[in-house]
Amino acid sequence: MNAHRFGLGLAALGRPAYITLGREEDLGGDRSVAAMRSRTWEVLDAAWAAGVRYFDAARSYGRAEEFLAGWLRERAIPAGTVSVGSKWGYAYVGGWRMDAEQQEVKELSAERLRAQLAESRELLGPYLSLYQIHSATAESGVLRDAEVLAVLRELRADGVAIGVTTTGPRQAETVDLAVEAGIFDTVQSTWNLLEPSAGPALARAYEAGLTVIVKEGVANGRLTARAAPPALAEAARERGVTPDALALAAVLARPWTGVVLSGAATTAQLDSNLSASGVKWTEDLDERLSGLAEPPGAYWSTRASLPWH
Repeated sequence: MNAHRFGLGLAALGRPAYITLGREEDLGGDRSVAAMRSRTWEVLDAAWAAGVRYFDAARSYGRAEEFLAGWLRERAIPAGTVSVGSKWGYAYVGGWRMDAEQQEVKELSAERLRAQLAESRELLGPYLSLYQIHSATAESGVLRDAEVLAVLRELRADGVAIGVTTTGPRQAETVDLAVEAGIFDTVQSTWNLLEPSAGPALARAYEAGLTVIVKEGVANGRLTARAAPPALAEAARERGVTPDALALAAVLARPWTGVVLSGAATTAQLDSNLSASGVKWTEDLDERLSGLAEPPGAYWSTRASLPWH
């Protein structure tokens, strides 16, 4: 299996609650720290064995950085053989509870950047190779915050690549602002068959020399067998593949895609996601499934309404 273009995102593994569909079935009732650590290590082992070498965490992903750091050291993986990205901006406040009123709180300030960078470095040490603004938006102003950009420049000069992740219906504008800033090495954005609106901006970022990382390629489970639109499910059946594999094949087919993140919470999901590398995407599929695209505002409204399971 050729997994060199895949990364493993730990949003669904580092904390007990998340918005991915079907977590009750995937995780069961035991979501203790010990159980989630064991599950995370199992998926990390499977990803490593399959050839995945990029791992994506964040300060807000519960204990994701801690779980990843422990696994890297327990498996004695040399820092130079793996790429680890993390993010600053959100703080996890869920307290390892399923019923927490808030699970994360966002603040894109230089003060939070400095504090969370220190936390990430304490856990990940020499493994940290990419540090990203978490869910920047055009309206937040973070991409024009001189103090934030100065800290990021210092970090980049210290040998850590810097990136920005985007969110919301104005992703394209945010990507263009990141390119304009001229200091970012990567941009991570949502692109999938339901929400392809950032595509032209991601192409521009790629042409400007940034590596494009694609997140949410299966739309938090909406493009998997659990909830696949009929057109996607039918096309997948015809090809003898899973809906998620076909949806991720669409991402891999974009000429600007550098890394595609799998958000798998189980080894079975990971295997299904990675099988996308063997799926041939065609112009006919592009045309046939183009009707799945939703207006960006509608897509992000639906995403915001997904419950934390």
